[in-house]
Amino acid sequence: MTKYYALAISTSYWKPTENYLDRVTEALDGRIRDGDFVVISEKALAVATGNIVDEATVKPSRNAKFIADFWMRTMWGYCFGYLCGFGQRLLKRLREYPLESGSKHKQVALEHTGLLQALMFGSEGGIDGSNLAYSCVSLPLSNPDEFADEIQIHLFKRLGKKVCVIIADTDKTYKFRNFYFTPRPNPLEGIHSFGGTATYVGGRILHLKRSSTPLSVASYNLSAGEALKITNIADRARGPGSGATVWDMAARFHIDINGVSWEMLGAIMHKPIVIVRKNPP
Repeated sequence: MTKYYALAISTSYWKPTENYLDRVTEALDGRIRDGDFVVISEKALAVATGNIVDEATVKPSRNAKFIADFWMRTMWGYCFGYLCGFGQRLLKRLREYPLESGSKHKQVALEHTGLLQALMFGSEGGIDGSNLAYSCVSLPLSNPDEFADEIQIHLFKRLGKKVCVIIADTDKTYKFRNFYFTPRPNPLEGIHSFGGTATYVGGRILHLKRSSTPLSVASYNLSAGEALKITNIADRARGPGSGATVWDMAARFHIDINGVSWEMLGAIMHKPIVIVRKNPP
């Protein structure tokens, strides 16, 4: 059985308009070898390229308000939450889902990822508010293949190393025998995307094995199964950053969920890159 070694690379926070190519190169200089897998957070790239929305400027529709109120507080706070085995702390947070800011968030999800994703309890179609300041959220990359190829080529030109670059998201992919599926849109080829809430709840009820989701692979021809194994190893090595959810992030800084500043995020180390290597020395 192939063994893997993972090294999470700590960097300062990647703010909007950051030169991510330079940041990746600086972080990996002297650390990578030919054949390494370099797993990069989709969210870090989305923030660095300004692929974000400030929800403070959003006007929620009636549908968004209904989702934030009844759907989140009742369906997720009770029915789906129990079925998924959520802990009491998360259930309490869902039952107290913020109506004003939550409605704005659901409006962004409706506009950018559609109804089925907006009905999810979090990370709707790849939209994510954790590790972002104030009321900003990151949007999913529309072209992860281009990012993976660009970074792989840049690393070869600058550092002379041929590596496999993988863009990944923490949203979960579930495994049933040799069938992989996820509620997250546009995963790597070989992973099936459908269902939104139904897929998520079904995977949790059946206690299926779940892994973070690879979105794109550059340079190597990896099977979905191997890519999932690598991204899951990377996810465990990386950890949650400033918090796995917006609630956790706010609790870390002892502040309201919309009160976290760019300066606060910049004061802690982040791990947007993980090197995964076969057979450690």
